[in-house]
Amino acid sequence: MTRIDTLGLALLAELRPIEEQLRYAREERLVSEQQANRELIRNLAHEIKNPLGGLRGSAQLLERELERVELREYTQVIIKEADRLQALMDRMLTPHRAPHIEPMSIHEVLERVRSLVKAEFGIEIHRDYDPSLPDMLGDREQLIQAVLNIARNAAQAGARNVTFKTRALRQITILRHRYRLALELQVSDDGPGVPEGIQDRIFNPLVSGREGGSGLGLSLAQTFVQYHHGVIEFESRPGRTIFKILLPLT
Repeated sequence: MTRIDTLGLALLAELRPIEEQLRYAREERLVSEQQANRELIRNLAHEIKNPLGGLRGSAQLLERELERVELREYTQVIIKEADRLQALMDRMLTPHRAPHIEPMSIHEVLERVRSLVKAEFGIEIHRDYDPSLPDMLGDREQLIQAVLNIARNAAQAGARNVTFKTRALRQITILRHRYRLALELQVSDDGPGVPEGIQDRIFNPLVSGREGGSGLGLSLAQTFVQYHHGVIEFESRPGRTIFKILLPLT
């Protein structure tokens, strides 16, 4: 803080490094985009669910009228695809549940994610934990899902080495709020990295760098973290990608 007195006028100037100002702007842009995305997702999902139910019901009625068994294969395709889209709509509406806040350990969350990723992909996740971290208040299931979505993306992209790293940060500003103590959780991997063409949109729904991906995993992760007054940032290049989750602990 610098005070400048000129001709009897007192001015108060606050000087911050340009990197910090850029981070504030980036965080605010992410929050604004996520709010718009959530509203779009909710409206889109509700608009799709109703005709989807009618489509599935009609296919079931048609199947009962078909005498040729081989034709029922086509109605089954309609029913199965309708069910798949229904599941996708349910996932798109999931983040609108309010968090269930309770005391929890972030390392218990990470150990749960490690076991799930190992069971699904057969890869080990390395640990670099800060044992001095206190418990925090949060929704255990939402945070498990947020970290799982990031780790699963890395495994699906072909990463063979994934690392969870936790550290305590002091006197840090997150989303324009100053906190005495915060958590920095890094999920790093050695995969091919986020394609450069979608890095500015990676947290938008339906944006995926993987063929066949739904593009909802990172959008949901960002939403869940923002419910906890935190934010997710990332940096990526081939062979090295780091997703950084910042969460207040006080």
